[in-house]
Amino acid sequence: MKERLTRLKSIRKLIKNYRIESQEALLGYLLKEGYEVTQATLSRDLKLLKVGKVSDGHNGYVYTLPGEDERQDSEQIFIQDFLRGYISIDYNGNIVVIKTFPGHADTVSNALDSLNMDELLGTVAGDNCLFACLREGVTGQQFLDALKLKIPELDE
Repeated sequence: MKERLTRLKSIRKLIKNYRIESQEALLGYLLKEGYEVTQATLSRDLKLLKVGKVSDGHNGYVYTLPGEDERQDSEQIFIQDFLRGYISIDYNGNIVVIKTFPGHADTVSNALDSLNMDELLGTVAGDNCLFACLREGVTGQQFLDALKLKIPELDE
């Protein structure tokens, strides 16, 4: 099965290029492109991409992607959530440890996941600390450099 980030890119492309009315139709297009995903996974992907449905002007609805301005606004909110909650970042191998203020780890983790960084596999949050697992071959310093590109205000 192809990886999540490439699948998300394919979903964006399909929604831009086709008139898609249902998850079943989208699942069919994804299958043709070599992705075998469940309806539950697709639902999570659509939520992550902030896909909505708009009237097609007739009797139905079609999937649509948020506009670029809306995407940038969302990203700014995630950046602010990250900056508000984190205290420090350290790494060892392909594991990054981010310490947060008590109760902020989940928000910081969600913000980090929502920034859709190619270097990141995923995060696990506790109360005041979260772990981020990096992709094979990505170093902690490379991740930190990429994060600083997304969040120039980041102060380690």
